[in-house]
Amino acid sequence: MPTGLVEGDRFPEPLFTPTTKAEEGHDENMTDAEVVEMVGPETAQRLADISTAVYLHAHDYAKDRGIVLADTKMEFGFLNGELILIDELLTPDSSRFWDAEGYSPGKSQPSYDKQFVRDWLTAQGWNQEPPAPELPDDIVQQTAELYRQAYERLTGDAL
Repeated sequence: MPTGLVEGDRFPEPLFTPTTKAEEGHDENMTDAEVVEMVGPETAQRLADISTAVYLHAHDYAKDRGIVLADTKMEFGFLNGELILIDELLTPDSSRFWDAEGYSPGKSQPSYDKQFVRDWLTAQGWNQEPPAPELPDDIVQQTAELYRQAYERLTGDAL
């Protein structure tokens, strides 16, 4: 990692940070060696290459629309021996979307994603153990509005 980074800084190059599903709880980080052991060196490299290419394409697309794609999560699997991209992709549930105009490294960024809900849960003192507190209607509505704004800015279409 470069020295001197502050919260919200962009890395010089995208980072490939593989994880795997845990039996319970959060995903578990994997080392490069663990990925190679799990899927072999060629597939491990393909995972990194595909992930980086998808991120860079989406980052540039979002940038042209005034959005910073800070990070995203991709899930891969195999179907009939073929590596495939599965599950949701580039949604406010799997990505961090920030307003480019208000972007300012060194602080938490206003976002169009699930961070709004996470921040609310943290403010309620939730310890991240089930069950989560029930979300009040106003928090649900505000979250829906942020997701709608992300959709409209990224697609140019109104909902």
